Amino acid sequence: MSGGGAIRTGGRWGDLSRRVASTLVLLAIGVLLAVAQGLWLRLGMAVISAITFWELAAMTGWKYPARHVTLFGRSRAVALAAIAGVSQAVALTSFESWAWLALLVPIVAGLPGAAKRDRLTYAIFGVAIMLVAYELVVFRESFGLNFVLWLMGVIIISDTAGYFFGRILGGPKFWPALSPKKTWSGTIAGWIGACILGIVLWLSGQGNMTLVWISPLVCFAGQMGDIAESWLKRRAGVKDSSNLIPGHGGFMDRFDAVTGAVLATMLIGFLTSLPVVN
Repeated sequence: MSGGGAIRTGGRWGDLSRRVASTLVLLAIGVLLAVAQGLWLRLGMAVISAITFWELAAMTGWKYPARHVTLFGRSRAVALAAIAGVSQAVALTSFESWAWLALLVPIVAGLPGAAKRDRLTYAIFGVAIMLVAYELVVFRESFGLNFVLWLMGVIIISDTAGYFFGRILGGPKFWPALSPKKTWSGTIAGWIGACILGIVLWLSGQGNMTLVWISPLVCFAGQMGDIAESWLKRRAGVKDSSNLIPGHGGFMDRFDAVTGAVLATMLIGFLTSLPVVN
């Protein structure tokens, strides 16, 4: 996830507070998925879709300076966010076979408003946002709470191990053009941490052996989600996706790794037999 100093702007640990904020948001998502059921769970994912779409609109060519993102004064973006939220709610609450098509409504509705150079970017990120929020509900209700906790655990362990080992060990940068603070040492530490989580769950009888290799793959996908959002912010010329979390950036800054991890889990699900967690 994105780094930067919220309390201190310099030093090796200058962005620690942002990492803590990222973890707290991930934990909040995990709690939502754990305790919410039925309509409340669906509404929660609809709200997440709306917030992230609002930030996406701000970074893909809407005719307002993205660095001045505020909740009010961006009526077009707010309207698009409302469309995304309602569309997600329809997709998640309708029992009709065509309901999933509602996920495409904010993509089609918002595409003409994006800058010409950003229309493909808007479409790709928009589809990812809608699909991931939808699939989180599917994961929770089809595979159970432990499956979702494993997924969130992989992301949190990857982010935590990557941050601390990257700062302590240093070394070559992983992708300096997009994420100047991410190192190879931290990236690999995330893979190892995810692998260890898979081993622990397997040995404790909470999952099968495939967790040992699936967990690092999901971890890597989460890291790529982080890189993708970093690319989007650099393209938009902004440091954060918004200022919704004062001093800590926006919701997409906290949700980027979740997006990559969920998309990878979906792909793995097509190729293997899920669930892998008991």
